[in-house]
Amino acid sequence: METDVNMTAMELDSANIAQYEHQIKNIDWISCKDFTIEIGEQQIRQYMDTWEIQQPGWLYSLKFIQETELEFKTQYQYEAKWSIPTRTSPIPTATASVYFIIEISKIKPDTLPVDVHFLVETNRFKHIPGQTKFREKWLMDVIESKTLLIDTVDF
Repeated sequence: METDVNMTAMELDSANIAQYEHQIKNIDWISCKDFTIEIGEQQIRQYMDTWEIQQPGWLYSLKFIQETELEFKTQYQYEAKWSIPTRTSPIPTATASVYFIIEISKIKPDTLPVDVHFLVETNRFKHIPGQTKFREKWLMDVIESKTLLIDTVDF
């Protein structure tokens, strides 16, 4: 009987670990009324820090691109440019961009959090923080495809 209880507890621990490993991470996004371009950049950095990047050496630069006024919302667009510089190649031959769009609604209460989504370069799928688990493979695929293309071009 004692063994059955211990096995059940071990199985429960395994299930909890598996659930934790597959948990989609997110952050608490700022309210629309408190949003600034600088806070948006800080929050994107904070969110990207939740990504489980396995390969060491990844670096990124983040910059604000533009503000777009639409009828019912204002969009703030940012670009995070990822690469793996090395000692022998400090300027990488290829980079992978992740484009973030933060939206401030003009019709919803301004106490609600901003709406955020992101797109990985060369992909059209719109990812929503907290609903999509980021995959490092997406960055690798972009860089590999660019590297293959560069290798086919004669200068």
